[in-house]
Amino acid sequence: MRHHRTDVVEHAIGVLDQYGLSDLTMRRLASELGVRPSALYHHFDNKQTLLAAVADELLARGLRPLDEGEWDVRLTRAATQLRDALLAWRDGAEVVATVHAFGLGGQAAYAHLAAALEGSGLDAQWSATAARTVLHLVFGHATAEQTHLQASSVGAIDAQPGDRGSDADFAAGLALVVDGIRVHVRTHVQD
Repeated sequence: MRHHRTDVVEHAIGVLDQYGLSDLTMRRLASELGVRPSALYHHFDNKQTLLAAVADELLARGLRPLDEGEWDVRLTRAATQLRDALLAWRDGAEVVATVHAFGLGGQAAYAHLAAALEGSGLDAQWSATAARTVLHLVFGHATAEQTHLQASSVGAIDAQPGDRGSDADFAAGLALVVDGIRVHVRTHVQD
């Protein structure tokens, strides 16, 4: 049976969610698809380009257009939506953050946050800095949440519900960053 690129990505997401990033290998994926590993290279040059496609698909599934409103409200919604998209899949945060750092994919995460800042009055440099800062907060928080959850699930740590990575903790950290951006806008941006 011949598989299309979208079939390969779909199966890769299934393997990722069931087994985790460390077990998402070309060999395992090929086995899941009933093909030889070399068949996957028809669609992807290497595992990194496969992971980039997986990251892009996770973001496409999780990010939605933002409603109208003030930039700070849109930014808060965009960051929360991004976090939710990353947490929806096992190791989703690590996959997206890694391919983004390598410049291979995941650019929709940054673009989503940058779009939320439109109308803030920030110039291009400050807007990019603000979007990257929020992006790093989301990546870091979501990765820590998933790592903590996985360590707890295998008994590596004795964790209580809500020990780390709660919604309230994320919201408080995000509010702190957005407040800082808001102060910069008020003190440095001319009408």
